Parts: sequence; C-alpha cells; structure tokens
Amino acid sequence: MSTPTEGTVVTNKEERPGLPAAHSLEHRMRRLSLALLAPGMVWYLVFLAAPMVVLVIYSLGRRAPNGGYEAALSLQQYGLLDTRWVPFLNTVRLGLAGTLLALLVAYPLAYFMATRGGRHKMVLLALVVIPFWTSFLIRTYAWVFLLGNRGIPQILERLGYPNVRLLNTSFAVLLGIVYNYLPLMVLPIYVSLERVDVNLRHASKDLGAGRWRTFIQVTLPLSAPGVVSGVLLVFVPVLGEYLIPVLLGGGQTYFLGNALYDLFFQSRNWPFGAAVAVTFIILIMLLIAAYMWFTRKVVAEGREAPLL
Repeated sequence: MSTPTEGTVVTNKEERPGLPAAHSLEHRMRRLSLALLAPGMVWYLVFLAAPMVVLVIYSLGRRAPNGGYEAALSLQQYGLLDTRWVPFLNTVRLGLAGTLLALLVAYPLAYFMATRGGRHKMVLLALVVIPFWTSFLIRTYAWVFLLGNRGIPQILERLGYPNVRLLNTSFAVLLGIVYNYLPLMVLPIYVSLERVDVNLRHASKDLGAGRWRTFIQVTLPLSAPGVVSGVLLVFVPVLGEYLIPVLLGGGQTYFLGNALYDLFFQSRNWPFGAAVAVTFIILIMLLIAAYMWFTRKVVAEGREAPLL
C-alpha cells in the first residue's frame, strides 16, 4: 500500500471526514440567512417596491374627467413639471438654508461635547435627544404659540418693537426645521469627532500649527463623514416636509410636500402628482448615491488630513 509522498495533494473525500460536516454547516447557515432575510425582503417588496411600481404606472397615465387616474401610456405628465418650479425651488432653497443653519448650530455643539464635555457629556447628549421623545406635531405646535401674537411678538412690543410678525413667515419655517432636525445633525458629527485621535491634534500643535490651523487641517477633514451624514439626514426629510410649512408657514411658504398634497387630495390629479413624486424620489436617490460614493471614497483612500 502506497503512502502519500511529500507534495502529494490528498483529494479523496474519505480521507477528509470534516468536509461533509463543514458543507452541511455552511448549507444550514445559508438557509438561516435566507430565513432571516425573508421578512425584510417581504416588507421591502410590499411596502416600498410595489408602491413605487404603482406610482410609476400612475405617472404614465392621465387624469380622469372626474379626477383620479385613467390608464394611458404617455410622458405628458412629466412635460408639465415646469409648472411646479415654485414649490420645488422653495423646497430646495429653504431646505438648503435650514440644513446650513442646523450645521452651523450643530457643529460647535458636537465639538464641545466631544472635546470639552467631560463628565457632563451624557447629560448634554440626553438634552439633544430628549426632544425626539415627544411628538413631532407637538414640538411644532409649541412654536406656533411662541411665535404667535401672544408669544415673542408681544414681548418685543413691550420692549418697543411693535408689529413684529414671526409666525407665517420663512423665518418661522427655518426655525422649525432647525429645531426639529437638529439632533439628526448633532449625533453623526459628534460620533465622527469622538473618533478623531487626540494625539493628531497634539502632534499638529507640536509641529507649530495653531488651534485654528489644527482645526481646519486636522479636525474638520476627519469629521467630514459625520458632517456629510448629518447634512443628508436633515436635507432629505426636509425635502418632503409638509407639517412645518403648514403650521409655521401658514400657507405663505409652499413646499413640494404641500404641492403633492394638493395634487392628490384637492385637484385629484393623481397622474401629475405621481410624476412629481417620482421625480422627487429620483432626486433623493441621487443624493443618497452621492453620499454612498463619498463614503466609499473616504474609506477606500483612508484619507488623512495633513498636519501642516
């Protein structure tokens, strides 16, 4: 009986008794993974993919004489999108402004919590998160009373500034956006700043860089993923905002969400509303794709900010 010589590869399965067991375990793990994935896939297909297909089909139809949907195969509704430039521009303009204001407020707060919070860090985080424990509607209604005639304007009138109108203005809408979405901006920036190695800042200072230069060339670039995440988490839901413009804008500020509501429920022009919604969803998907490209690029390059 010959024995395997050096360099001989043993391929007989009988001489590798562990192989069938490993194959069986791998098969069971694959089946378990599919079983765990199934509920999420069913949810995705029923509540996301199917409505999207219906929305696209509706956008290719035409408005029925009495409102609603009538089957057709036409891109006519997409040709009417230019009639909705006003709410679209309002949404983008105030959405960008609100996101920028939220960033300007959130970054210093997150920086303070990450670098100076000390033992009060958890308290500060709790104060940031606590507003999310209450209803979005209640939080927004609170500003209706604060900005109404018997709120801040009445105080300003007693101080010698009469006829100040805060409610039903773009300012009120921006204030509502910043207040309601600020935690979504603070938390990812805080996490990014927490991960910045303190030794990098110390090394930058040892090499002669001042605080401002260290912040610009070390801290800010390393916290960029958190900034981008926060901007996306705020800007995307603001694009579909409906409640804040209604309660704080009073109909004076018309967002795309308000336009969709009017198209579906007031004028009952479902095909045109579907076309606007599909275009809106494509815009959001492009923003998310840009974010994913950015994060993959940062991870792949392992980007590090220069110390000087």
